[in-house]
Amino acid sequence: QVQLVESGGGLVQAGNSLRLSCAASGRSFSDYAMGWFRRAPGKEREFVAGIEWTGDNTGYPPSVKGRFTISRDNAKNMVYLQMNDLKPEDTAVYYCAAKPGPFEIVWSAYHVWGQGTQVTVAS
Repeated sequence: QVQLVESGGGLVQAGNSLRLSCAASGRSFSDYAMGWFRRAPGKEREFVAGIEWTGDNTGYPPSVKGRFTISRDNAKNMVYLQMNDLKPEDTAVYYCAAKPGPFEIVWSAYHVWGQGTQVTVAS
């Protein structure tokens, strides 16, 4: 079983950047696809990025494509989310999640979650 801990959130001005990190512990991290999700107050949990265990295949929704980049370092058991040109609507708690097999955009497909990290974008 993998355990996940996110870090890197904070308060930033619109147009700036943040990089979130997700540290994984436990065995077989490289066997898992990883996803980043977010939940804003009063909204459903939203998929923002996914990456296969090889790192070769990634996916993003239209709302963040071209601004966010997911990457992973299997040697370090780390997953990252680089967020550029942040907007106030990106304000949310961000979670990383893990699942075996390919990444998916549906949050219920993931069975391992971190505790989340708050990102606040001021206008």
